[in-house]
Amino acid sequence: MEIKKTDKANLEKNRGMFLQLGYVVVLGLVLLAFEWGTRPSDLNSLGQLDNLDLEEEIIPITRQQNEPPPPPPPQTTEIINIVEDDVEIEDELILDDTEADQDTEIDIVEFDEDDEEVNEMEVFFVVEDMPTFQGQSSDAFRIYIQRNLKYPMIAQENGVSGRVFVQFDVDPSGSIINVVVVRGVDPSLDKEALRVVKSSPKWTPGKQRGRAVRVRFTFPIVFQLQ
Repeated sequence: MEIKKTDKANLEKNRGMFLQLGYVVVLGLVLLAFEWGTRPSDLNSLGQLDNLDLEEEIIPITRQQNEPPPPPPPQTTEIINIVEDDVEIEDELILDDTEADQDTEIDIVEFDEDDEEVNEMEVFFVVEDMPTFQGQSSDAFRIYIQRNLKYPMIAQENGVSGRVFVQFDVDPSGSIINVVVVRGVDPSLDKEALRVVKSSPKWTPGKQRGRAVRVRFTFPIVFQLQ
């Protein structure tokens, strides 16, 4: 037998209303939870320090101590000795009479010939008037070498050629002296280069300030096979 309920006791008919009411209550609680915030209990306590030792927070103020000024530099006082005008000076300056007349004797110092020899020993590389080969042009000595140079047979057979640099001095008399090879190629070529330079006739000597001096030359002699 089915149990029948009365309309007042039957809750099923109000189920939809209760469900909507529950949704509204839950939604309200959720919104209230989002809006809920914590606020300080006592606003008057803002800006106050609790349980802090104020003495530790005080930073001592340091002041730069004024250094004492440096002591003034010592003053030097000059001692001036005042000399009276009546002091006699023992050392007097004696001036000789330098005026000359016809009777004045003049000492003539003779020139030492050794000094002239020392100057002649000085070697120049460039002078006011350079030496010239017999007073001719600068190519005259080169032409003389080419005409009098003899190519050694042993060097020709061995195919030896090259350039020999010969150094020599033209003394104040115009003679060729101190002939040496400063850069050689072959003993036979070096020997022939020395021979042809030493056989040179006299030059016109060089002059420095109007005086004949010794001048040094370095001359290349070319040996070339035809």
